[in-house]
Amino acid sequence: MKSVIWLVLLAIAAVVAATTFGRNDGLVSLYWNGWRLDLSLNLFLLGLVGTCIALLIVLRGVQSLITLPERASAWRMQRRERAAQGALRESLAEYFGARYSRAHKAAERAIAIHRATPGLQDEASTRGLAHLLAGASAHRLQDRPQRDRQIAQLEQLQREHKSGSARATEDAVTLLAAEWAIDDRDAERALALLGALPPGVARRTQALRLKLQAQRLAGDPGEGLRTARLLAKHQAFTPGAAQGLLRSLANETLDAARDIDQLERAWQQLDAVDHSDAFVAARAARRAAAFGNPNLARAWLLPLWERLAELSREEREAVSLALARNLEGIGPDWLPRLQAAEQALPQEAAVQAVVGSAYAERGLWGKARSPLERAAATQTLAGDARRECWRRLATLARAEGDEPRALGCERQAVALT
Repeated sequence: MKSVIWLVLLAIAAVVAATTFGRNDGLVSLYWNGWRLDLSLNLFLLGLVGTCIALLIVLRGVQSLITLPERASAWRMQRRERAAQGALRESLAEYFGARYSRAHKAAERAIAIHRATPGLQDEASTRGLAHLLAGASAHRLQDRPQRDRQIAQLEQLQREHKSGSARATEDAVTLLAAEWAIDDRDAERALALLGALPPGVARRTQALRLKLQAQRLAGDPGEGLRTARLLAKHQAFTPGAAQGLLRSLANETLDAARDIDQLERAWQQLDAVDHSDAFVAARAARRAAAFGNPNLARAWLLPLWERLAELSREEREAVSLALARNLEGIGPDWLPRLQAAEQALPQEAAVQAVVGSAYAERGLWGKARSPLERAAATQTLAGDARRECWRRLATLARAEGDEPRALGCERQAVALT
């Protein structure tokens, strides 16, 4: 098809040329120093066009000859730039392939090319990335002096080249340095580096992740909990992982308390979501029991106990076992709640255990026997809760004068020790 088209175009050109140049009536006469030259108009026009073309070729040739050194220099620069880019790509591939020694060598090669050839295109960004790769590879190889030298050279490069790419590289250096500080177990340095970040960078997910790790490393679960909430808000974790992390940090915050006043302050610092978490409230109640303040523990557990049926089985067990440790001085206002839970959840061993223990604490031995026996006979109940049930049953039997039964209950309790 192309051949046919070219043939048609050639025929058209021949027709146009024959029509245009077919008549040769024109004459051009040239005079020079007594000489005369007569040319047909067609020949003169063809010669004029040819002369212009030849003159253009000569001018372009002269221009190419004049610009030859410049073009040779540009070619050499381009060749070195390609070599630097190739070394940088090789370093990236080796780094992600976990061949850190090769990655470091390739990055050093890219840096050496840039040093030997100043003025390469995008020198600051390319060389900065090479320094980052060299430093990261040295960190993976546990070569901290070399890593620190690369960062120092990169900071010097940033001072010499102030641009948007330098700003992005500076943020990357700070984040990487913070990550390396965490790997070195230097939480103070990591937090200082992250604190120096601009507000926009500090709110990025990676910066918040590093901040959370540094805060946990520094033993500051309260601040870590606030950071974790920001990460959960930004959907940095799955819902299940976020709930587990927040619960863990809340528990760490409560465990950090050294007396009842610190524990109460820690509880007040937690959000309403934490207060409504059965496992967090149960941990707080157990800590309050350890500090000898059951009244405060029961106050924290009361909202959860009032909606006990809405909780999962694991949550009900955690709340019940926490309440069981805080029965000392329990008031009569709890009796209707305990009786309602006993009737609503007869198959829940933990609930029956705490209800029976509460009845026994109030001296209601007749009502305490049945739930205590049901709880003590349940193999799935925690050992310490079953042991407490057997001990209360032994106390009840001894109060009734049934010494053999009391001894049997004590043997059951000892067997669970």
